Amino acid sequence: MMNFSTNARCGSHTSKENISPPSKIDALQVQRAKQRTVLGVLSENDQRGRSFSQGSQFSKHSSISDSSQLTFLGRPSSSNFDVYVEEACEVVLAESGQEVVSDSYYLDAETAALQNPDLRFLLELSSSPCQDASMQSEPDKSLMSEEVLCVSEYAEDIHLHLRESELRSRPRPGYLDRHPEITNGMRVILVDWLVEVVQEYKLGSETLHLAVNYLDRFLSCTAYVKRGKLQLVGTAALMIAAKYEEIFPPELNEFVYTTDSTYTKRQLVQMEHVFLKTLAFKMAAPTTNQFLRLFMSIHSVGANTENLALYIAELSLLEIDPFLQYTPSIVAAGAYCLATYTVNKSFWPDSLHVFTGYTMAEIVPCMTDLHKLYLNAENHPLQAIREKYKTSKYCRVSLITAPAVLPFL
Repeated sequence: MMNFSTNARCGSHTSKENISPPSKIDALQVQRAKQRTVLGVLSENDQRGRSFSQGSQFSKHSSISDSSQLTFLGRPSSSNFDVYVEEACEVVLAESGQEVVSDSYYLDAETAALQNPDLRFLLELSSSPCQDASMQSEPDKSLMSEEVLCVSEYAEDIHLHLRESELRSRPRPGYLDRHPEITNGMRVILVDWLVEVVQEYKLGSETLHLAVNYLDRFLSCTAYVKRGKLQLVGTAALMIAAKYEEIFPPELNEFVYTTDSTYTKRQLVQMEHVFLKTLAFKMAAPTTNQFLRLFMSIHSVGANTENLALYIAELSLLEIDPFLQYTPSIVAAGAYCLATYTVNKSFWPDSLHVFTGYTMAEIVPCMTDLHKLYLNAENHPLQAIREKYKTSKYCRVSLITAPAVLPFL
C-alpha cells in the first residue's frame, strides 16, 4: 500500500509564491534516499525558497493502510493509455534558426541606457545593494492582484469575459455517476491531499482552484476511471495547473515523489497528454478565487474578511454536491457575503450589486449552503484546509466562529 502523503493577506497576498529558480536533480535524488513520512524534506526546496519545515507532518489521514477508509488508493497497474510519449530533449537556441545577437549589441544598448538619466537612475536603483527597507519588503504582485484587476477602464470587460467563460468551463454536477469505482468521499480525500501538496510547495491558491476545476472537468468528460488511477488524475491536474499559473512550477520528479513513487514519470507524462487532449487544451478557466479577488478589488474589505472569504471558498472545493450546481461567480459572491456578515454583520454592498448585477435573492441559496459547510468544518474528518487557515499568514480565520444562524433563514 502506498502513502497518500504528501494568498491571501494578513498583511498582503500574492499567488505567485514559488518564485525562485529550479535546482539540480542530483540534490533531489540524494535527499530522497532518506526516510520520510510525507512529501519529504527536499534539499532543492531550500535553494528554491519554497522549503518546508524539517519536522513538518501532515495529518494522520495522509498514511493509508488496508484498515483505513482510504484503501481505494492502491498501487495502480501499469498505464493503459495508448499514447506514445517521446523523451523530451532540450533545444539549443542557435539550432532553432533564431539569429544569435552578439555581445556588442547588448553593450551598446547598455551604454545608450546609461546616457538616459531616467534609465540610469532606474538601473542604479535596481542594482544598489542598499535598497530602501520598504522596497525590500514589497511583496511580489500576483497576476490576480487587486492592482491588476481593479483597472477602472477594463474591470467591467474583465468581469463580463469571466462570466461568459465560466459557463463554458463548468464540470457536470453528476459526473460521478459515470465512474462506478469512484465515490464522492474518494474525491474529497484527493482534494484534501492536493491542498497539502499546494501548501508544502508554497503554490498559489489559484493553482489549487485551477487543479480542482481541471480534475472535475476531466472526470466529467470521461467514464469508468479506475480507483487506482484517481490519484494519478489528480496529480496530473495539479501539475498542469502549476505549469499554467506558477512562475516556477515543481519539476516532474517532485510530482512523482509526492505520490511516494506510486506512478512513474512516464505514466504522469502520459496522463498529462491524455488530460490536455480531453480538455482540448482549454486551460483558462475562471475560478471562485478569481471572482473573489475581483470583487474585493471593487469593494475592498479588511484582512480578516478577505481571508475568511478565501477560506470559505476553498472549503467549497471539497464538495461536489451542491457546489457544482453554482457558477464560480455565485460561489464567490456567497463566500464574500458570508465573510462580511461573520466579521462585520453586513452583506452585499451596492457597488457589487451594480457591478455584477447579482441581488441578495440570487446569492442566498449558495450562501446558505456555504454556511452549513462553514458550521461543520470543525467536525469534518479531513482538516487540511482548516489547518492551512489557522496560520498567521491567513490571520487564523478558520478559528473564527461561524454565525449560528443567518438572519434571512
